[in-house]
Amino acid sequence: MKGYAFLDEAPPLGRLVVIEGTERLLAERVLATVIERLLPPDLRDLNTAHLRPDDLKDPGSIRQVLDALATVPFLAERRVIVVHDAQELRAPVRHALVQAAASVPETAVLVICDLVSPRSQRPTPLGAALGRAVLRIDTAASEEIRVRFIREEAQALGASLQPRALAVLASAERDLAAIRNDLQKLALLGRPISERDVEAELPPESDPKAYRYAGAVVEGRTGAAIEIAEELLAGDPRGATVPLLSALASELVALWETARPGGRLPARLAWRERVLRPIAARVGPVAAQAAHRLAVEACAELMTGRAGTDPEDHRVLVARVTAEVAALLRGAR
Repeated sequence: MKGYAFLDEAPPLGRLVVIEGTERLLAERVLATVIERLLPPDLRDLNTAHLRPDDLKDPGSIRQVLDALATVPFLAERRVIVVHDAQELRAPVRHALVQAAASVPETAVLVICDLVSPRSQRPTPLGAALGRAVLRIDTAASEEIRVRFIREEAQALGASLQPRALAVLASAERDLAAIRNDLQKLALLGRPISERDVEAELPPESDPKAYRYAGAVVEGRTGAAIEIAEELLAGDPRGATVPLLSALASELVALWETARPGGRLPARLAWRERVLRPIAARVGPVAAQAAHRLAVEACAELMTGRAGTDPEDHRVLVARVTAEVAALLRGAR
């Protein structure tokens, strides 16, 4: 069953649910809906157990899942046990988890978040090994799903998109987290979002220098970041400012996602995990979110014309945002 079909149709929930597919934002929404349907607000904390890869490092640790399943619900019909990010578990642990899932009692619901494609061959999706008793919910995002997601996010932001703008944004091969980041910046325009606005927001994938600049800012290498920015701005100040600030906003939303409890990077950014994880632990989610807001507001200044039209205005904007973000991250905690 597709993620939005689950949200729309509200099918019966049995003892075993597997949330698969690679779109974490949609997976989190599906998980929240499962818990909301099973437990009233005042009983959720008392009847929900969360287990993560750090809790399940070897087959023997699956005993924690079995113990959670066997615990009697408190003033509720069922308890909900959630295994997060099962795709990160080692093969023997995944096998042990499949065995544990075969004995879920009537008083419990086991929800496994296994964020791999249903057609994945390595690892094999857990849903495929659990047979017909499992409700499999696929969070993969087709263009049709991206269109719906964009419409819902734009409505929540109080923004509107012209039809061609919606089509361009939905056709871009970007995950939902990146699309939401784009929309948050575009919504600050305060007017209907045009196709040109969207195309200006999407940074050119072929030029990695803007991303090197963003990485240097977040990693605290401010001098290197300024050198990269100046190199790009020297050739075309107005043309380089959008990629620089967009890349910075994207890097900061990745830092924010890494810093928040339970946050995980999307597959396309998994290679940044090793670098961003220790920075996120030091900075924390509050400062990471504040830094992201600075970058988004700078994008809004540029897109609305408040930053000015002179090339020097663009240089000043990039320099100011670089310094403010670097100082905020450096002084966090």
